[in-house]
Order: sequence, then structure tokens, then C-alpha cells
Amino acid sequence: MAGILVAVFWAILVSFLAVVLVRLAQTLRATTKLVADVTEQAVPLLADASATVRSAQTQLDKVDAIAADVQEVTSNASALSTTVASTFGGPLVKVAAFGYGVRQAIGRRSAPEPEPAGRPSRRSVVVGRTVPSARGKKRNGRSSRGQKD
Repeated sequence: MAGILVAVFWAILVSFLAVVLVRLAQTLRATTKLVADVTEQAVPLLADASATVRSAQTQLDKVDAIAADVQEVTSNASALSTTVASTFGGPLVKVAAFGYGVRQAIGRRSAPEPEPAGRPSRRSVVVGRTVPSARGKKRNGRSSRGQKD
């Protein structure tokens, strides 16, 4: 009887192990199918990602070239500005000073005639010139040029 009991125990144990092995085989098949599906989908995604990275690198190369060109244009504009300022700046200051001197000389030549004592003075306004009587007056503690005395 002990032999039959051991044989039944071994039969139950083998059946249990067979069920476990069948379940394990099903799990391995499902895992294999899942890995195959993921591989199937991942390969095109990786190819697309690689193409996108290559395209982005191409665009960055173009942007770098544009930035280098902009930097060159900026330096050329700065050099041109410096050249124009040094070429025309001095002579323009001299012409402006000469014009100011001529205006002062003409202003002194045509000095206003003295007014009769009983009559109020009548003055005309010339655009770009200050009124002679307002040149030396102070306003709010400042001279007519805006500086403190």
C-alpha cells in the first residue's frame, strides 16, 4: 500500500509540474511574441528618430552658417560706421563751426538800432535764433544754456 501511495504522490507531483511547465511555455511564447512586436515597432521608430536627428543637424548647420554671416555683416557695418565717422565727422564739425561763426558775425553786423525811449520795443522772431535780450537772463537758477552758475 505504501508503494501505491508513493506512486499516486509521484503522479500528482508530475501532473503539477506538467501544468507548471505548460504555463511557463505559454508565458515564454507570449513574451517572445511581445518582444517581436516591440522590435517590429521600434525599428521604424528608431529609423524615424535617426532621420529627424540628421535633419535637425542639417538645420543647425544652416543656422550656424547664417549666424556667422550675420556676425560678419555686423562687423562690416561697424567698420563702415567707424570709417564714415572718421571721414566725415571732422569736416562736418568744421563746417558746423564755420556756419556758427558766420551766423555770429552776421548777427553782430546787423545789431539792432537803439529804440526811442518812450516807445515799447518790437522784436521779430527768427527761427533758429535766440532773442538777444534772453541770452543773458537766468531762469530758476540756471543760465540760458541749462548749466548752473
